[in-house]
Amino acid sequence: MNLPRIAVDAMGGDEGVRVMVEGAALARRNHDSFKFLLVGDGKRIEAALENHPNLRAASEILHCDDVVGGDELPSKAIRRAKTTSMGLAVNAVKAGDAGAAVSAGNTGALMAMSKLALRTLPGIDRPALAAIMPTLQAHDVVMLDLGANTEADARNLVQYAVMGAAYSRIVNGFDKPVVRLLNIGTEEIKGTEELRDAAAMLTAASAEGGLALQFDGFVESDKINRGETHVVVTDGFSGNIALKAIEGSARFVTDLLRQAFTSSLRSKIGFLVSRPATELLKHHLDPNNHNGAVFLGLNGVVVKSHGSANAKGVAHAVAVTARLLENKLTERIAQDLSRLGEGALRHNGRAATPKDSEAPA
Repeated sequence: MNLPRIAVDAMGGDEGVRVMVEGAALARRNHDSFKFLLVGDGKRIEAALENHPNLRAASEILHCDDVVGGDELPSKAIRRAKTTSMGLAVNAVKAGDAGAAVSAGNTGALMAMSKLALRTLPGIDRPALAAIMPTLQAHDVVMLDLGANTEADARNLVQYAVMGAAYSRIVNGFDKPVVRLLNIGTEEIKGTEELRDAAAMLTAASAEGGLALQFDGFVESDKINRGETHVVVTDGFSGNIALKAIEGSARFVTDLLRQAFTSSLRSKIGFLVSRPATELLKHHLDPNNHNGAVFLGLNGVVVKSHGSANAKGVAHAVAVTARLLENKLTERIAQDLSRLGEGALRHNGRAATPKDSEAPA
């Protein structure tokens, strides 16, 4: 399939040009149909491309000197959207010069720029940040929101569920993904009013059969990675905390195993015997193998790569981006929202009303 080119913010991330170009080159080697618009310092990009002639033949460079800082406030960064590598990459999507944008830069700034330039889809009050995480099963779990909005009302959560299910159908291939709301318990009486209202709306919409998802109530945070749920929906505050807790636990386990296997000669021998299993564990927990969070609900595809991602991680984010373009993610979400309708956003005769938008977390 002849995909539109992908705009890459070559200056974002902890290591900038070197890793972003290497990642794009690796993605290009695996998928020779990929084409790129590399945005950033032209001289540095040209120098990095000398080692990747295959990527050079499939890329155009858009030079700019300005870069969004990692700790820069979104309100400040957004004023330089027309001069920074991040802003120009997103604006290339708006102008139709690229089909999607990838950046490893400041998440809040990227969210703000993307929302301003691309706007939200009809029927979406707020975009959400979604990512995939490993599970005990063969498939990953999609989780959102992971920090785009610190608060979410029932209406927002229903919209997140629809968007997350559309994303899961693409990345995991499920016809009707199992969707649950993150809560402090699985009983119907647990949680905030917003959660209970969202559950009622999704239950009613699922009963009508119009949604391409299976709503199955609530899930607790310790069950997220079990693989029993395909999509976990929550507000950005809770989602970001849960994500970092999961990432921290994964690092804790790997560090603990490393200490245990190096504590004595017997432990080192045990490590050699169990090395195939530990290598499999390391691969499963490596965030680079799951890199690429997506801003769902926009009139365009924008993917956030982790700032510390290596070339393999960047390549994974690029591959996710291409897959979303190939499977027309934006169009799928719009179609699903049209099936949802306003009726599904009502509970006990009361319409859920959207809150004012807020700056990304």
